[in-house]
Amino acid sequence: MTSQRVFRIAAIPADGVGAEVVAAGRTVLDALAAASHGTFAFDWTEFPWGCDHYQRTGRMMDEDGLETLKDFDAIYFGAVGWPTVPDHVSLWGLRLKICQGFDQWANVRPVHFLPGVLSPLRKAADTELDWVVVRENSEGEYSGLGGRNLSARGPGSEVAVQSALFTETGCERIMRFAFDLARTRVRRKVSSVTKSNAQQYGMVLWDEVFTRVAADYPDVETESVLVDAMSAKFVLHPEDLSVVVASNLHADILSDLGSAMAGSLGLASSANLNPEKRFPSMFEPVHGSAPDIAGQGLANPIGAIGSAALMLGHLGLTDEAARLTKAIEATTGAGVLTPDVGGRATTTDVTAAVIDHLT
Repeated sequence: MTSQRVFRIAAIPADGVGAEVVAAGRTVLDALAAASHGTFAFDWTEFPWGCDHYQRTGRMMDEDGLETLKDFDAIYFGAVGWPTVPDHVSLWGLRLKICQGFDQWANVRPVHFLPGVLSPLRKAADTELDWVVVRENSEGEYSGLGGRNLSARGPGSEVAVQSALFTETGCERIMRFAFDLARTRVRRKVSSVTKSNAQQYGMVLWDEVFTRVAADYPDVETESVLVDAMSAKFVLHPEDLSVVVASNLHADILSDLGSAMAGSLGLASSANLNPEKRFPSMFEPVHGSAPDIAGQGLANPIGAIGSAALMLGHLGLTDEAARLTKAIEATTGAGVLTPDVGGRATTTDVTAAVIDHLT
């Protein structure tokens, strides 16, 4: 007899289309589990945290939320944000609270060009494009250091200071993660994104650590590119990319650019990893809560389902992760597409098609 593995997953749909895409991903994952002949199963616990919770309680999540989540095998997240709550309140009160509280320092964002999806990039029609953005997810420009002062001096006198934090430890661990990932890919290359010509302290440290770490990986090709030049390279020479490692802010922006080039932010998946597995990792689509289409059944679930595939890989279900990735490709290749990528399918249609293509 095969012993069944039961994975405890915390689901946090949060806001807007988050509820729809998390439901879609859960349906697909449960279908995979049902077809596993008892090999594995998912034990779901859903938490009603988000902007509605904030309106009721003054908190984006329960005060003991991190303590509640810490024993789960993984967290499956939807999207955060709603017009009734300031964005910095919703983001810092939930998603960033989990990422930083659980030291999910590696944010992995694949840029995957799917069959059947028209890219705005002409080169994508006849060039194989596929790369991964590795984002430092614990410090950098999103460290939350700074403040606002001097408003008491009268209108126009207020000063805001926002500081970016770069530590040698933080830079080194994300760079080693990127190099180790590059060793698993056909093209063994790591591109470091910097802005050390203008940011002479934090990014110079970043560059120095990259040079030192690269020496331990002589089998991996490297380059260091200024962030403005890298944004141009994403558009003009994306075929030269494999693994791109960047700071919190730079990677956030560049990965969104890559996803838009692939066709839509609705396609983009991501993993917020605590690689040491001291805490649960969190998996989420890159898109936002999309209040304009929430509740209409039009949200693209591919980003969330792709994030579910990343979660499967993290849980050690590598074969199932590969099956799900192929099912996603078969679904878009068959033309089952939501409106954001030029189709007419609903969220439910795409979800059903992915399940049908699981083989």
